[in-house]
Amino acid sequence: MNFIKLLNDDCLKILRNIKTESVDLIFADPPYNMQLKKTLRRPDTSEVSGVNETWDKFETFKHYDDFSNTWLTECKRVLKKNGSIWVIGSYHNIFRLGKIIQDLKFWILNDVIWNKKNPMPNFRGTRLTNAHETLIWASKSEKSKYTFNYWSMKAFNDDKQLRSDWDIAICNGSERITSENKKVHPTQKPEALLYRLLICASQRKDVILDPFMGTGTTGAVAKKLGRSFIGIEKDKKYFKVSQKRIEKITEINESFNFIMNDKKKEKRIPFGSLIEAGLVEPGLNLFDLKKKYVAKVMADGSIYCNNIQGSIHKVGARIQGMPTCNGWSYWHLNIEGKLEPIDNIRKKIRELF
Repeated sequence: MNFIKLLNDDCLKILRNIKTESVDLIFADPPYNMQLKKTLRRPDTSEVSGVNETWDKFETFKHYDDFSNTWLTECKRVLKKNGSIWVIGSYHNIFRLGKIIQDLKFWILNDVIWNKKNPMPNFRGTRLTNAHETLIWASKSEKSKYTFNYWSMKAFNDDKQLRSDWDIAICNGSERITSENKKVHPTQKPEALLYRLLICASQRKDVILDPFMGTGTTGAVAKKLGRSFIGIEKDKKYFKVSQKRIEKITEINESFNFIMNDKKKEKRIPFGSLIEAGLVEPGLNLFDLKKKYVAKVMADGSIYCNNIQGSIHKVGARIQGMPTCNGWSYWHLNIEGKLEPIDNIRKKIRELF
């Protein structure tokens, strides 16, 4: 059963109390350590709403590195052996975090560029417009069998492999949480970013952890997608906002919340297993979808059609004059007057494993 657990406390304290190897995926949006020295202003002298909060201030780079090493060490401990972590940052901190991640022997899988379609301009005109942030995706170890929903992401991207540059607008409009016409949190992430990330690298009922929960974007999307969620947030104001936000979320209906299977990871089931299990009888007829060909099932798991005997794949290819054929989708059984692919029968056996 899915659960939502929100904790208003210091993440370093809470992380130490989370059970070892109990989390499937972590999304971390830690302090950026932006080292702002003075207030930023627009050309009209109005103040820019940047990151000026005390939680983003560290005395030295060493203090920041020590802090980062501590929470990342605990994150590695609580991750399951096949778990993975996503860490987001800007140019201020992502390179320091990347070094620590590698030093701790996480295995970096990708760096993903979040290309902001509507970035805040550089008002002084002294630098390039800072139009992206970087996410590091890493598995717990080099040998981890981490979750990557390749086929879902390919379908998501119109049947093209999803690239590591993601064009997503920054959080604004009705999604941006405000109080008295001011942003509640300066670095609130858009739900679209977390939606893509969780669809990409997690399954339903997985346990998702966010040690820097902020205003609860990760928790809101995790709940929507049927994941369990542990959120930690030290700031009381942010925590209350997260609570209210996540409480209002309704999970997507289970019938529409499935991830496409990775065919390569499915257990191999030979056609002969269907005969052994009594699901297909020797002597039964198999048909192509147009009923142009009829093949007989043989006791040894081969089929016979047009004087050709062999596997469901070989016979299907030979009669069509093709180099290859997926026999599981090509051959059908006549069940109560309706043709059904034999692959549907194979699925019944897979359910037993």
